[in-house]
Amino acid sequence: MDKTLALLGFAIAMSVTPGPNVLMVAAGAANAGIRATVPHMLGITIGFAAMLLIVGLGLAGPFAAMPMLHTALKWGGAAWLLVLAWKIARAGAPGEGPPRPPLGFIGAALFQWVNPKAWMIALAAIPAFTTPDGDILAETLLIAGAFALVCFPCCLVWAALGAGASRLLRTDRALRGFNIAMAVLLVLSLIPALT
Repeated sequence: MDKTLALLGFAIAMSVTPGPNVLMVAAGAANAGIRATVPHMLGITIGFAAMLLIVGLGLAGPFAAMPMLHTALKWGGAAWLLVLAWKIARAGAPGEGPPRPPLGFIGAALFQWVNPKAWMIALAAIPAFTTPDGDILAETLLIAGAFALVCFPCCLVWAALGAGASRLLRTDRALRGFNIAMAVLLVLSLIPALT
């Protein structure tokens, strides 16, 4: 039971701390509201749990055997995050086009595969919470389940922060400043993954 509590603590800490997912959720909620951001949050939750299952059941091996694959994924993900940061920074004020979060369900689920923080978490969680002689399927299901359980509520915290910030951002200039700040934070969240 202690290992399960440790896993839940790890999942909460990794899911609620700043990173590409939650920064995009905050920006989406600030620009379009929490309800419009729900598909994005569900995509993160389900997409990351699926990623953990796939990594835990064998995809980590090829990345360990061929570090170039990992490097290519890391830099490709960084490039995609820079594109998303640019889109967030240039998001218009309310009324300038239809309000929507940066990603929907499918986009957010697929984004996990190029998100450097998601890869760092997956590659840390699987060896940390599995045992060499254990039931890898059961242990991987437990890890994915723990993250699926906590991911949506952690994203919701950031969506609420973004929506709350939008109440303070009553002018186009203030909203643009917030979007630029979120974009800069998104770019800065890449530094630990790329160093």
